Amino acid sequence: MAAAPAFAQSGPAADAIYYHGNILTGVDLESAHPQRVSAIAVSHGEILAVGDDSSITAKYKGTKTQMVDLGGAFVMPGFNDAHTHLGAAGKIRLSVDLIGVKSLAEMQQRIRTAAEKAAPGQWLSGGGWDHTLWAGGKLPDKADIDAAAEGHPAIFVRMDGHIAVADSVALQAAGITKETKDPQGGKIDRDAQGEATGILRETAQGLVDVPPPSPELRRNGLELAIEDAISHGVTSVQDLSDWDDFLVFEQMEKEDKLPLRIAEWLRFGDPISVEKEQAAHHPATDRMLHATMLKGFMDGSLGSRTAAMHLPYADDPGNSGIPRYTQEQLNAMAVERAKAGFQLGFHAIGDRAVDMALTTFAQAEAAVPSGPIPPQVVTPIAGRSFEMHGRDLRFRIEHSQVVSPGDFVRYKQLGVIASMQPNHLLTDMAWAGQRLGPEREKYAYAWKSFLDAGVPLAFGTDYPVEPIAPFRGVYAGVTRMNEAGTATFHPEQKLTIGETLYAYTQGSSYAEFAETWKGKLAPGYVADFVVLDRDLTKVAPKEILGTRVLRTVVGGRTVYLQPQAARP
Repeated sequence: MAAAPAFAQSGPAADAIYYHGNILTGVDLESAHPQRVSAIAVSHGEILAVGDDSSITAKYKGTKTQMVDLGGAFVMPGFNDAHTHLGAAGKIRLSVDLIGVKSLAEMQQRIRTAAEKAAPGQWLSGGGWDHTLWAGGKLPDKADIDAAAEGHPAIFVRMDGHIAVADSVALQAAGITKETKDPQGGKIDRDAQGEATGILRETAQGLVDVPPPSPELRRNGLELAIEDAISHGVTSVQDLSDWDDFLVFEQMEKEDKLPLRIAEWLRFGDPISVEKEQAAHHPATDRMLHATMLKGFMDGSLGSRTAAMHLPYADDPGNSGIPRYTQEQLNAMAVERAKAGFQLGFHAIGDRAVDMALTTFAQAEAAVPSGPIPPQVVTPIAGRSFEMHGRDLRFRIEHSQVVSPGDFVRYKQLGVIASMQPNHLLTDMAWAGQRLGPEREKYAYAWKSFLDAGVPLAFGTDYPVEPIAPFRGVYAGVTRMNEAGTATFHPEQKLTIGETLYAYTQGSSYAEFAETWKGKLAPGYVADFVVLDRDLTKVAPKEILGTRVLRTVVGGRTVYLQPQAARP
């Protein structure tokens, strides 16, 4: 380890100086040579200066400055995951974890083990199963769950969150019979006799009311999910969880035990009075925790064949997915909420859902006056105001997985952000072509087409649908190759490493109106950065998957340090 030079301090004393590093301060998409420095001075949670070891130490080292030797390691801005569900991740960790099960039998064994430990009548819940990983790819049904749940009411959500399977006891508790009608935006799968099979799609999942976890269990689960994030180099998330989860985050912050920046989304489908009340509940200027945009759901997922498509699925000719709203409903709700000052973000995976979202955004933008709106008319939401941004609404489409060829330019014209999760391609590429057919698949997971059209990209993981490790997404972005390295999906859509890292840091910060204070390592920005065991800009693409996080720093404070025994 190199020793820090000793010089007389000539500037304001730093709280800490991180030196002897290989530090990437950010990505300039217009330059092939992004700035590299070796030292960062931190004061009051923000970056005071960056530069070489000698000059930074000479100017900012005081008698109480903590000196941290980075040992030549690669440092970059912390990852800002633009799409997470911490609450769902916490619940999975505390319930029946079905992530990665390779067969129905393995799923049943995990359920059976939980049932043996559960109190009589206790609900069994959880999720993470993915039937596309199983031989034959058959969906489970209530009989499969009945055989393992041993009389407990039970419901388990698929890994994408868009379908669930319930056992007979849970269906009975929910009052689901032959006569139960499908709710709007949902479907109850039925057998030839009209009886529910146990598969509940989209909004139909809400018919089964699972008792919420105790406050203690809820917090425990959220702490585990947050620990997972920071251990993988994630310093900020843009999150949709339950309101009760937000209140737990708030309590953790009061106790100075919140190590992750959380921009919490509110639910687009709630009454606007509730949305306004929740947005005003916590200071919008709090950089660690605040409520931001309204998240709405247009459709489901490709894996569940519930994503709304213009034409039927290639492997399911009678099915074109499930839209959650009519266009008229969506337009009316969006206009009202845009006028109230909310940023809007819509989950849309199928090309029809994307089309509906863009049509609605055009209506909403037209309804917002072109000039600044007086503060008495619109209350600033999420730390921004229309007085500053005018019509800079930054509406978002979450996922944007399948897009009609003519819609890329509509994103650009409307200023819509494509908030995407490149790691989904690693999971979906084995069957996405079968779902979509040869023409539609050309415009699936098309992040390069978005960039070429001048559309801002923001990257995330959709945790816990996928692991929160950003390195899978970075690998997918630059290779479009499965993790085994044996198959590639439309390589013409590959990004450079710089473009990928930009979307995961500066791009995701832009998506939440935070690009002026996070996403880069520059004076005045928050000191959020991650120390890695390899330089992502230099290693072969296949080596990105093995990246390990050595240290995660949020607001100048180390919140994760790899155990010494695990270090190289």
